[in-house]
Amino acid sequence: MQSIQLAIWVVAGLVAVALIFDFMNGFHDAANSIATVVSTGVLKPQQAVAFAAAFNVVAYFVFHLKVAQTVGKGTIDPNIVDHYVIFGALVGAIGWNIITWHYGIPSSSSHALIGGLVGAALAKSGWGSLNFDGLMKTVAFIFISPLLGFVLGSFFMLAVSWIYFRTPPSKVDRRFRRLQLVSAGLYSLGHGGNDAQKTIGIIWMLLIATGYASSIADAPPLWVIGGCYLSMGIGTLFGGWRIVRTMGQKITKLKPVGGFCAEAGGAITLFTASWLGIPVSTTHTITGAIVGVGATQKLSAVRWGVAGNIVWAWILTIPASAALSAAAWWLGHRFL
Repeated sequence: MQSIQLAIWVVAGLVAVALIFDFMNGFHDAANSIATVVSTGVLKPQQAVAFAAAFNVVAYFVFHLKVAQTVGKGTIDPNIVDHYVIFGALVGAIGWNIITWHYGIPSSSSHALIGGLVGAALAKSGWGSLNFDGLMKTVAFIFISPLLGFVLGSFFMLAVSWIYFRTPPSKVDRRFRRLQLVSAGLYSLGHGGNDAQKTIGIIWMLLIATGYASSIADAPPLWVIGGCYLSMGIGTLFGGWRIVRTMGQKITKLKPVGGFCAEAGGAITLFTASWLGIPVSTTHTITGAIVGVGATQKLSAVRWGVAGNIVWAWILTIPASAALSAAAWWLGHRFL
């Protein structure tokens, strides 16, 4: 930990970069919240992003800050954190988000940030700077969250199919067009509750390292919490339409009942992870749920080639963002 406070403009600049990342997180991951509700025609794109953004911000009043504590204290050694580490982590995460957004690949902003922290910490202090217990939980949920989304999405789809076996399809469609608003709202709530906290954690880490916040405080300043939720909500308003098309139509064709089942399964997964304080990928979660819904119809209903490309992006996210952040740490340490 640094013994003296850095100039306030340096800290303010890094906070601004963190909020830009949070904006990009909302922008990049808007597809996770709205792709199903847009692709099924329940809401128009502009209505959907406003709907999702509102629930992203409302999450401020619902979730505790367990995920922020995990990111702030459970990924790398807090004692090696300085403004160069935070700079490298944010640049690595933002850089990977831009690359994947450009190609319309639904990668994880969450794991890009974790990878950024890992890369900057390794560049500064080596392997001893990593908190392997916390990181292993995050890595485990790379596999657990899409699998749980898949299982729950499949279960809900099979249950609904059994319950409404004798109901005319047109009546089922009308009913689930309304119910999908509920499931989309819950998913957006879980998205805001898990993802905004990751940026809260990194800003909190920065403020403690630079002497602008106490390391014994139970929570970060309220302006940090409110600013992160608001930044994510604004980012969601702008929506990443390239990724929306991939999530909503290219993996499998969805109807309102399928959209409801995917969002309900994904929402349960996100609420569970946030309750446990584990930073998970909303991208992984909803993709697994969508694939699960599609697979209950028939295996050929899923475009496995598209799903395979997404999985490769998942595998590459942490090492790629870590490499970018290590380079950014070196450049920042040398020239800033």
